[in-house]
Parts: sequence; structure tokens; C-alpha cells
Amino acid sequence: MKGPHIMSRALILVDVQKDFCPGGTLATARGDEVAGLLGAFQLSHPQDFDAVVATQDWHIDPGSHFSDSPDFVDSWPVHCVADSDGAAMHEKIHTDRIDEFFRKGQYSAAYSGFEGTAVSDDTPLVDWLHARGITDVDIAGIATDHCVKATTLDALKAGFRVRVLTGFCAAVDTKTGDRALEEMHTAGAELL
Repeated sequence: MKGPHIMSRALILVDVQKDFCPGGTLATARGDEVAGLLGAFQLSHPQDFDAVVATQDWHIDPGSHFSDSPDFVDSWPVHCVADSDGAAMHEKIHTDRIDEFFRKGQYSAAYSGFEGTAVSDDTPLVDWLHARGITDVDIAGIATDHCVKATTLDALKAGFRVRVLTGFCAAVDTKTGDRALEEMHTAGAELL
């Protein structure tokens, strides 16, 4: 007989960066709102999580991911260039309450946070979470229909129990965002 499930939960903040918020080069309509909600959530729910991590697009030369005439499917306007103001976390996010940052996409598109490595020592996100005994993850951020979806699907593939905090996510497009939530749910994520 199996023993009781010992749960250890992490919060993954996906790409809550200035370029994905109003005024940025690839803004989502709800980016500022989501950043504000997540910042408040960080302050009001610190006891809910054993770890809090954040992912960041951190592009140096991502090839065809950047385009002067983007199709907004596989190619995009220039965004989140490494060390730029647009790549910085939104000012409403409490970066002092984040245990580690995982940067991705230096030389590729890299939609999933699980393609990122730790700023402190280059540890891949999955290894960092496993090393801390994390079993469950809550995922929120930008954009529902791209990086949140990819991060969620990879978290499920890696064996984590996943909850998506839907009210704390911003989509590029409402329809594709809704379809992404359906896909995440079908894959096994709990939608909150």
C-alpha cells in the first residue's frame, strides 16, 4: 500500500516581462493587470509555496523567431533582447521573493520555461525543481497561448501535478488563449 502523498509545491511565473505588457514590443492586453495581480498574490500567499521561480525570454540571436514582417505564429517582432529594459521583469513583480530566474531562448524560440536554465548556475528548470523535491507546480503568466501553454505541457510530461492559475494569465489572442486552456486541461492540468 502506498503511503500518503507528500506534496511540495512551486509557483512558476512565466515571462512576466515588460515587452509582453502594454507599451512593450509584443504586448498582451492584460499584461499589466496580470503583473499586478501576481505581485499582490506573491505578497498574500507566500506560505502556499515551497519555491517561487520565474522564467524570462532572454534573446540574443534567436534566428527566424524575430522578423521585420512577423506572422505571429512562428515569427515575432523583436522582443525581450538580453539585458534590455523590455526583458526585465514587470515592476509589479516582487523579484526579491523569487528564488531563481530561468532564462531561455538565447539562440532559439524557446517557448517553454523548461527550456530555461538558472541564472545562478545554468541548472535546467526540471533538475532545479527535482533537486528541491517539488511534486506540484502552479503556473501563471504571459502568454496563455504560447509560453504558459508550452511550460504547462512540459511540466506534465516531466511528471509534475500542474495547476494553471487562469485568472493570472494573459493571452496574445482570446480565442487562441481559450483553445490553449482546453489543450492544457485535456493534457492533465487542473485549471483554477
